[in-house]
Amino acid sequence: MGIRPGKIGPMSGPEVIFMRRDGRTQHEGQEKAMRAMDKGVIYVATGPDYRALALQSVRSLRQVEPGLPVDLFTDAPDAVPPGVFDAVHPVENPHRRSKLDCMGQTRFERTLYLDCDTLVTAPLGDLFDLLDRFEMALAHEVRRASDLIREGFEQVTPYAFPQMNSGVLLYRRSDRVLDFLRDWARRFAESGVTRDQVILKDMLWQGDLAFYVLPPEFNLRRLTVLDAWEPEDAIPTILHSHRLMDHMRNGGKQLTQVEDLVEAERTAHREEWADREVGNDPVARFLTPPANR
Repeated sequence: MGIRPGKIGPMSGPEVIFMRRDGRTQHEGQEKAMRAMDKGVIYVATGPDYRALALQSVRSLRQVEPGLPVDLFTDAPDAVPPGVFDAVHPVENPHRRSKLDCMGQTRFERTLYLDCDTLVTAPLGDLFDLLDRFEMALAHEVRRASDLIREGFEQVTPYAFPQMNSGVLLYRRSDRVLDFLRDWARRFAESGVTRDQVILKDMLWQGDLAFYVLPPEFNLRRLTVLDAWEPEDAIPTILHSHRLMDHMRNGGKQLTQVEDLVEAERTAHREEWADREVGNDPVARFLTPPANR
């Protein structure tokens, strides 16, 4: 059974609470000037664990982009501490992919959506300027040689057109993009699948949306590449790691420091290869099996 999508549209739904940096709150009708802004970031967090991750992520963002507006969509607005987000939007009928219902409700003309399991480590620079040329920007998913990431819902695409990761998504608030987001939410709800990227892959392949593929430093899913990069290869900007959720799945201490996160990724990398009898030569590891195309 599919999940019924909630309302989608700019600023739809119940009253929004705007959070001043001094901790005071103002309701939507009292803060008209904040309703439409040129650019900003949104998070969607339902449940206390994801709200805690969103708070950790936004605090990393504030360190490098202190003046950038940031909104949160959540099922418990009253549980959000004041002074962290600029506005808190209630989520109606929350489900595991509530982000699909919320993206279209952005009040920003140019929006960067971030999953909660992210850390921002460098200023975003001119990232938003991509939307002068493109309608959307996002990065390739990892594990692209796996059937999981090559999967589409109805479409079969070339190996070179894998799923895109929807955890870091830059987009315009235009009629075309809002229609795309609305259709994505509807098709996901009707499909019965559990991964929204399967539907997204089909839509990007079939449609004519002008999208750009971000370089990996703006959605760094494999932190172990930091060990291989040379000094001028890239500026790691947005780290996106499921290791940040390990404490939710397996217990233990929540990872909060980049150094600890990278070490956890290194451990996971070693364990991944330890299960495969291919030796320690990094080149031979990839030349031994036949190409998975």
